[in-house]
Order: sequence, then C-alpha cells, then structure tokens
Amino acid sequence: MPGFAAATVRMRTPEGAVALPVQSSVDLRAWAAEAAARRVGPDDDDEPKLLDALAAELREAAADSRGRGPVTALSYVPEPRLGELARIELSALVADDTYPAVTVDLLRRYLAAPTPVSYRPPEAELVALPAGPAVRVRHAYVQDVGRDGLGTVTETCAYGIRADPAWGLVLFTSWRALARTDLLCALTDELARTVRVTP
Repeated sequence: MPGFAAATVRMRTPEGAVALPVQSSVDLRAWAAEAAARRVGPDDDDEPKLLDALAAELREAAADSRGRGPVTALSYVPEPRLGELARIELSALVADDTYPAVTVDLLRRYLAAPTPVSYRPPEAELVALPAGPAVRVRHAYVQDVGRDGLGTVTETCAYGIRADPAWGLVLFTSWRALARTDLLCALTDELARTVRVTP
C-alpha cells in the first residue's frame, strides 16, 4: 500500500449531498449560489428566499469544513427547504514521531475519548470494511451552551479505518436533527462500506 500522498481515496456520494470545495480555492460565495441553484427546484414558490438561505448555509459549511482540511466533505441536503441535515467528512490521519503506526486501537482511543462536552459516553465497536479493519464510534455532545446552562445536542457517527500502518482514514458524520439519528447512522454505515483505497 502506498503512502497516503500516493494513494487514491474514493467514497460514494449519496443522493442529496453537495460536495464542498475543501481542496480548491474557489470563491465560496459564487460557488454556493451555483450549488444552491442545483439543489432547489425551479418550481418552488419561495425559490428566491430558499436559494439565498441555502447558499448562505452551504457557504458557511464549506468554510467550516475547509478549516479542518478533510480529503472530502459533503453537506447532506436531501430536502433543500430544511437546509443541511448532516455534514459528512472523510479525513486522513498520518503516522508521525509521536504515533509511528496507525492502529485500530489508536483510532478507537482518538474517536472514543470522552470530552468535557460529551452528552453521554461514546459507544465503540470493531468492524471490518473493504478499506481495512475499523472502529465505529457513536458519540453525542452538548454545544453552544448559553447562560442558562442549556445547549444543543450534536450527534456523531464515525469510522476510524486503518488503511495502512502509516495512515488511516476517519469518516465523520455529524448532525443536530435527533429525530433522524437512525437514518443518518445507517447512511454513515453505508458510506463506510463504499470507501476504497487504491495506489
């Protein structure tokens, strides 16, 4: 298996997802306007308002994901009127002097470590994927806590995939629409099975 820089990583893009330009230097405002227009049907009665709202959300999503430098990032927008339902990012973890080898246990510790904002303890399980041995981790956080002590629960489903001893991949889906948790976990499971690595 080649080093990460020489490898090609592919993952299926689900229907309703918008690929965010995280690896290119496009003008985000112009890109978001075009991407929103592709997702909104021309027959929508509130088309101008919906286009503006979705474009603003996609622009913010692209800027946010771009800051983390993933291999690829998707904004999952199956119903444009409701905006972004989930964010999907595929990132690489490359071994270094501190961690000279990427192992499934290292990925588990990385993804399943409780944090001060954890809503409940992470749930981890070992799985086998076409791209390599992996760990699946479910987690929930409380974010944007106000003065009243109340915050918003963000749920995540992540896969840490040991693609090679020198590097691994992290597929990370996050959402706040708690009523869609089962659907989004199933989507993440499906996407994890489509990850492929080739020289």
